[in-house]
Amino acid sequence: MHNIVTKKLAAIALLTVMGAPLTLTAQTVETRIGKLDFDHGVPTPQTVTKLYDEMDFQRACQLYLWGLPAVTAAQSRLYIPFVSGAQESRDVVMFEGYRNLSGLLTANVTTHYVGGGLDLATHGPTVVEIPAGLIAGSAMDGRERPLTDFGITGPDQGKGARYLFVGPGQETPDAPPDAVVVHSPTFTVPFYYRALDPDPVKAEALKKGVRVYPWSQRSNPPATRYLTPDSEKILQMPTLPGGLEYWERVASFINQEPVENRDRFFVAMLKPLGIEKGKPFRPDERQKKILTEAAFVGEAMAKANDFAKRLPDSRYRPDAQWDYVIVLDPVQDLADYSQLDERAAYFYEGIFITKAMKTKTPGVGQAYLGGYRDKDGHALDGANTYHLRVPPNPPAKQFWSITLYDVDTRALIQNKEQIADRSSRMADLVKNADGSVDLYFGPKAPKGFENNWIPTVPGRAWFCWFRLYAPLEAYFDKSWLLPDFEKVSRAE
Repeated sequence: MHNIVTKKLAAIALLTVMGAPLTLTAQTVETRIGKLDFDHGVPTPQTVTKLYDEMDFQRACQLYLWGLPAVTAAQSRLYIPFVSGAQESRDVVMFEGYRNLSGLLTANVTTHYVGGGLDLATHGPTVVEIPAGLIAGSAMDGRERPLTDFGITGPDQGKGARYLFVGPGQETPDAPPDAVVVHSPTFTVPFYYRALDPDPVKAEALKKGVRVYPWSQRSNPPATRYLTPDSEKILQMPTLPGGLEYWERVASFINQEPVENRDRFFVAMLKPLGIEKGKPFRPDERQKKILTEAAFVGEAMAKANDFAKRLPDSRYRPDAQWDYVIVLDPVQDLADYSQLDERAAYFYEGIFITKAMKTKTPGVGQAYLGGYRDKDGHALDGANTYHLRVPPNPPAKQFWSITLYDVDTRALIQNKEQIADRSSRMADLVKNADGSVDLYFGPKAPKGFENNWIPTVPGRAWFCWFRLYAPLEAYFDKSWLLPDFEKVSRAE
């Protein structure tokens, strides 16, 4: 009799978990979140507390992924004035070289960066004058959706132009016909471009050829200041905040920017967590505990979503470990849905995006392949030495480069040699007779290949981006195979 009752209770419990109504006077059901107790089918007070905590925690983990584009943009908005003293809507900052680029997400040491930010809420519509020449970049809204490209892939097509940025609810009826008017759905507008000209004199002129000023001051615009980072501050701010600081960025964004229809349910889920539009972020102890743990688990989810993508068509070729870095459509909002995992995968490791970075036209824009594992599928260990052969005739009209990043920071690996990349623009790069290049990555330089070596750090894992500037047809049709990293040895 006892066995019959036990089996009946187990069957009812199973049906309950599968969706059948609870009918027992008292019931305890084991679930993946632990025991749930019911009284006449109604959750007990203790179970109610557990369920609400779990509901808020699960939502917070997903909100972490949802918030990545806005948080990386917000962190950049804080970082640039912190390291340079730049003022929004007036100044630009020039980043170049290993040291100055070390605090940015996945920067390329081969190129020069010029960037800044606009505060349309404070300064109103604002002008960014882009110089003519070989540059590539974009301006984005506060959710990191590209508003317009600059330079060779932008409306100016490398001829230079005056871009006039207009915020939500703002008007500029007197905008001149030669201006490129760009309407932004957010008041914050980060912008940047890369000076790609290989001639250092021309590149320097491109870096200081941009002007930024409010439209209201167009008759007598203030001088644009060209600033460089303070080397002592470069590594003092994290590339992406953790813990409660992450949620502070989310709360700030919610309060500064209009809520779009695409985000209304997400904003609703933030309310029980202490983040609500028009109210200060003052979480209680329960909320702090949930948010702190969710920031950790959410970041772990982001790493899985990024470094082990399950997104369709994320692998470049089935016979190699290389992934497409950018799986998302830069527009992000498609006909039937808004991309979530796709944008979280990119904005966890990267910042800023242009339409040209997802080019489909040979000889135009850029292409990015991510290397996260070796030939055997293992993570790339800084204590090991790896070999990579770049085959002959890389499909890049301009140049290729490979840059190494720390897994935890997604910024340049930090080594005493201050070397994080190698590129085809290097005159001293050792090439084989057939034009291929053997590259090495490890704690010690292999003899004779010092110029083809990137130092890694034992105890630190790394990944890389392989960039093709102006990629050619062999990249698009995948006839060019970039081999995998092969482990050569382990340093003692």
